[in-house]
Amino acid sequence: MKSPYVNELEPNHLVTTSFLVHSKEVRQKKTGELYLSLQLGDRTGELDAKMWDNVAEAMDAFERDDFVKVKGLVQIFHNRPQLTVHKVRRMDESEIDFADYFPASRRDPAEMWEELRANVAACSNPHLKALLEAMLDDEDIAGRFRRAPAAKQIHHAYLGGLIEHVLSVCALARMAASHYPNLDGDLLLAGVVLHDIGKIHELNYERGFSYSSDGQLLGHISIAVRMVAEKLRAIPDFPPQLRSLVEHMILSHHGHLEFGSPKLPLFPEALALHYLDDLDSKMECMRALIENDRQLEGCFTAYSGPLERSALKKDRYLAGEGGPPGAPAVERAEERGASAAQPEAAGGPQAAPDPDSPFAGKLKQALRTKQEN
Repeated sequence: MKSPYVNELEPNHLVTTSFLVHSKEVRQKKTGELYLSLQLGDRTGELDAKMWDNVAEAMDAFERDDFVKVKGLVQIFHNRPQLTVHKVRRMDESEIDFADYFPASRRDPAEMWEELRANVAACSNPHLKALLEAMLDDEDIAGRFRRAPAAKQIHHAYLGGLIEHVLSVCALARMAASHYPNLDGDLLLAGVVLHDIGKIHELNYERGFSYSSDGQLLGHISIAVRMVAEKLRAIPDFPPQLRSLVEHMILSHHGHLEFGSPKLPLFPEALALHYLDDLDSKMECMRALIENDRQLEGCFTAYSGPLERSALKKDRYLAGEGGPPGAPAVERAEERGASAAQPEAAGGPQAAPDPDSPFAGKLKQALRTKQEN
């Protein structure tokens, strides 16, 4: 078994462990020398890493989505852990247990699948029930649905995240339908089950999470509408007006034109779907932000681009454990021209924003966030 995991790393300790390479960039110091900037991860989280020395030997030894064995020193910079890599080698797949490197839902996939089937079985509208069962009876769709993440990185970004998200929104939809008598519970259920089903083809999730070619060309909304159309060919008596309502719910569930929906929600079930979907994704973002935060001091997490805020660690705050943040670390001499060698900034409010990061602009991040919901 892999050890230690990212969430077990301690500052000022020399470690030898393994990771999946989430990103790899070759950058240049002010001296002109090259260094490697890496994002490494396992099932417990991600870690910023830098390799300052012996870069020529390691530069072509591994790539993104490779598994690597790493020896290095864990340090703290801007109140967050960062790994200075001394040695790295690419691992053979015979050395790897994939479960160590990919975050996954804490719930059992088979149990979640049975719960989803039970939700569909309770649908009383025969046309909607036939459509939903046609989807779930498809073995390829079923296999992908049980495994797919709900997003690349924004919310429920782990194996089984999609079905977990859908089941959570199903529960919210049942409560909403019981509270608002004008909502058609069966129609809302159909929208919940189908709104993100295109993500099973939008995302790759075999070695890390990335967008497929269809994901980049079409996006999950268009893919979902196409999937519905394919299943409806085998249901010739499906009412055309009901089909338009189902398609509209898929097309409008992002809620705003600027967030990727080609239509605004125009009837109660479509509007409810948008807000319930958005609520569930935001609550998961908040949970993960607080639970996975690596800030060592204070009561607030690091800044979250998707949520456009830092979050309060309520338990630490109520326990009176908050305090002034630590003094900022000195930047690395080789990179910044300073007198002491320290790791490069790993992010946070004191670090200069990457032009491609969420900090580059709220609108850009909002678009990215909504497009993944």
